[in-house]
Amino acid sequence: MLKRHNDQKLFLLKGKLSKSVSLLLCCLGYLSAFIICFLVKGILKDSHPIFITIVLDILATLLIFLFSVGFNNSSFYDPYWSVAPPVIFAFWIFSSSAAGSNLYRQALIMVLVLIWSVRLTWNWIRRWRGLKHEDWRYIDFRKRYGRYYWLISFLGIHLLPTLIVLMACLPAYFPITAISKPLNLVDFIAVLVTLMAVVIETVADQQLRKFLAKNVHQSFLKEGLWKYSRHPNYFGEVLFWIGLFLFSMNSSTITWWIIPGPVVMVLLFVFISIPMIDKRMLERKEGYREYYLRTSGIIPWFKN
Repeated sequence: MLKRHNDQKLFLLKGKLSKSVSLLLCCLGYLSAFIICFLVKGILKDSHPIFITIVLDILATLLIFLFSVGFNNSSFYDPYWSVAPPVIFAFWIFSSSAAGSNLYRQALIMVLVLIWSVRLTWNWIRRWRGLKHEDWRYIDFRKRYGRYYWLISFLGIHLLPTLIVLMACLPAYFPITAISKPLNLVDFIAVLVTLMAVVIETVADQQLRKFLAKNVHQSFLKEGLWKYSRHPNYFGEVLFWIGLFLFSMNSSTITWWIIPGPVVMVLLFVFISIPMIDKRMLERKEGYREYYLRTSGIIPWFKN
């Protein structure tokens, strides 16, 4: 009874928080996690940078999870996807010796990741309505799992995406820290693919934003990039991680542990994210079934 009363008070409090206050609280949460991880890093200073990254990434996720529980809103974690990679890459750059890596390649990768990160985070900020708002998928999980929700939230909403993003970052470790050869055609192709991915994501998100602003009660977007793919924004996201992976092709040997990251990233979108959204749209939007049957799921292509 007391728990229900406290939950009701927290719900009313969240409803009164403005978006700006919610963003401030979110920033404070992430800043707190960063400071704590920075302090813990000193204890692990003699360990391998990848081991340190794994430990601190999981620790930061746990700290953000505590904020999610505290505010009873798992969307507190949402920006972690785009905020963590620049921090990881910056740590790798400062942990490597300049003699063992190409500074131009380091700068290229860091700039590309920053562009991707700022754009994706800004897109989230524009769409997030504050702590009174929680992603519909999390709400569905609450209804489905009941009292087990926070366990599911930690494992599936917080920890799993953290590990997937970390695995997808690993292919860039050697290009950042150990490949000293001059920039070459491989780098050019990787840059081209990665920039193309960011452009596709940007255009797709902007088209969706304009559509939602003008068509509040209309069915769904099927023009622009969305005419050729049901999820062009996800295609751009997958392409970005593939682009980062291509930088590792400069290495004389391909280490096995850099391969699962981009593979799992593709599987995440193709077999989890896209089916969840399609299922919801098929249930809610008239005419979506025809669009679903005629339009490519992720790779932009002509209609069937």
